[in-house]
Amino acid sequence: MPTLNLNIENMHCGACVRRVTQTLNALPDTHAEEVQIGAARVRTEAEPTQIQEALRVAGYPAHIAS
Repeated sequence: MPTLNLNIENMHCGACVRRVTQTLNALPDTHAEEVQIGAARVRTEAEPTQIQEALRVAGYPAHIAS
């Protein structure tokens, strides 16, 4: 599975990290490898747009890190 690095907005505390981790792990073929305040590394077969949409709905807009 390829790894996707994301910059995530509105993630300011441990509860936010848990919510983002749960959101990512609920997606098929997606595993949150590392989630830190403001960023995440995700191993996934899913399309980046699916991941970004799920995080947006959860209140955490995400952008692919360059």
